[in-house]
Amino acid sequence: MTPRPRAARDPDGPFRTDVPARLDRLRWSRFHATLIAALGTSWIIDGLEVTLVGSLASALMLPTALGLTAGEVGATASAYVAGAVIGAIIFGGLADRYGRRRLFFVTLGVYAVATIASGLAPNFAVFLAMRFLTGAGIGGEYAAINSAIQEFMPAHLRGRIDLAVNGSFWIGAAGGALAAVFFLDSGLFGPTWGWRAAFIVGGLLAFVILPLRRFIPESPRWLLMRRRREDAIRVVEAIEAGARHAPDSSPPQTIVLDPRGHVGWLELAGVLFRRYPRRVVLGLSLMSAQAFLYNAIFFTYALVLTRFYGVSESLVGLFLLPFAAGNFLGPLLLGPWFDRIGRRVMITATYALSGVLIIGTGLLFSAGALTAQTQTLAWSVVFFFASAAASSAYLTAGESFPLEVRARAIAWFYAIGTGLGGIAGPLVFGNLIAAGARSDVFVGYALGGALMLAAAVVAFFLAVDAEGRSLEAVAAPLALREIA
Repeated sequence: MTPRPRAARDPDGPFRTDVPARLDRLRWSRFHATLIAALGTSWIIDGLEVTLVGSLASALMLPTALGLTAGEVGATASAYVAGAVIGAIIFGGLADRYGRRRLFFVTLGVYAVATIASGLAPNFAVFLAMRFLTGAGIGGEYAAINSAIQEFMPAHLRGRIDLAVNGSFWIGAAGGALAAVFFLDSGLFGPTWGWRAAFIVGGLLAFVILPLRRFIPESPRWLLMRRRREDAIRVVEAIEAGARHAPDSSPPQTIVLDPRGHVGWLELAGVLFRRYPRRVVLGLSLMSAQAFLYNAIFFTYALVLTRFYGVSESLVGLFLLPFAAGNFLGPLLLGPWFDRIGRRVMITATYALSGVLIIGTGLLFSAGALTAQTQTLAWSVVFFFASAAASSAYLTAGESFPLEVRARAIAWFYAIGTGLGGIAGPLVFGNLIAAGARSDVFVGYALGGALMLAAAVVAFFLAVDAEGRSLEAVAAPLALREIA
């Protein structure tokens, strides 16, 4: 168990530290496994939440439930996305200002309470508000947790771990599909109470995870930015006590820092657009392209299966399982190559392959050459690569910008990407599917593929070669004065 740091502060002025280098040279240890169990499970919960709500849509429209209209069901989905966008921005700013650790508890607590309250909602208005707050909690998790995981992970493992954690969303998605069958079709709850039980259990699962976070200390890198050098050293020493160093006999590199305090919103804009304009273009391109493709396919796959292949609505959830498997296995199996071959090659390759394969899938669909089973197989192959690509977008947004603004950088790229792709994707695909012609749906596939190919070109020219390098070498902290 790592000690909880005390709020001791160093005097003003520059100071020398080897804390980042000591974190980067560690091998995988029990601490890192605990970190992933306590923080990375948020993505599983998000996948469970999104899939479960989609599966519960028909139940929510029953008169014995909330009696929602189709428009109101859509409004609750929009409220969740809007909450995630706003929550990411608000909680991302708080994570940079007050620390990652404090926000771990706040964001997961907001999610848990709001999810349980969703299951107890008496009417549409309350349900809508709770879905917004649930999304806000998840959005905050994305900003604070991606920051912390990257700041704790050794440099030689950062890429593969970050991709695997983001890809674990699909474990939750598969669980959500199975949970919907259990709560709605098992006969244990019935339609009146099944949907309520699903939300309540989802919130209780979050409360189960919450105590694990007591064992996660504050990020030593963030502590350095608050001049709490001794606290940072104590945290690192506790981690080192249970971990092995990578085989390197040389002493850890030291740097000289002179933190100036919190970076305001105007200064944040200057850091992003003046210091790193190319990385801003890269981050926006990667985030927007993957968000459009993912949201377009994921939120309309049920419509494609039922309308064009005659799949019963009760069986749609089973088709999600191989789709989820491809999405999870992609980041897990391809992740190590982001650390070995490099970010530029792998980001370019996964985005380009995703674009080509989704256009190819669209051509086969348009020609009527696929069945429901082969369509699902094709999606699974496409998103084996697309899931790794999408996860690399979050990796890029975090490691490409200085420590002082990392959580807010992740938050803004997530918010803009989700706002653009998350809203436009389902809207475009929904209208194309409603038109009823396969050729119209192909237009959507072609558009998604073109965006992924365009992002691949951007990555080829602008991607940052961050593999194996410390975060401070990839994006120098604003407080950096010297590298020894």
